[in-house]
Amino acid sequence: MKTPKTKPAKNYTDQHAKSGLRTKLPSIETWPNQYKGYEIMIEIPEYTAICPKTSLPDFGTIRINYIPDQTCLELKSLKEYILAYRNLGIFYENAVNRILADLVKACQPASATVTGEFTARGGLSSTIQAMYP
Repeated sequence: MKTPKTKPAKNYTDQHAKSGLRTKLPSIETWPNQYKGYEIMIEIPEYTAICPKTSLPDFGTIRINYIPDQTCLELKSLKEYILAYRNLGIFYENAVNRILADLVKACQPASATVTGEFTARGGLSSTIQAMYP
């Protein structure tokens, strides 16, 4: 059985697809972890960004669950990092994966999951989840 060929959605460009991936954002600071074997769960209910295709605002909740290793995320810097998305053109999928990559780079957790639950647009809601390792 042949796999059907897919083609990009009409009027979406590579520029749209890569939007926001290389933009410089505030760094996420860390502090030394004192314990092992526990999970940290962070909920950010006021995530906003801009759709790079339509320039309309996107809204959602970002959930970060991670098991720290040597360091923990410093929450004020995490908040400043997330707030920087407010004026950034980036697709949901890219935002969730970029947040995970930046979190891993900052604190090298034992494991981490970032989930984005985005409000309905055009009658459709999306939930995106990225995991490390």
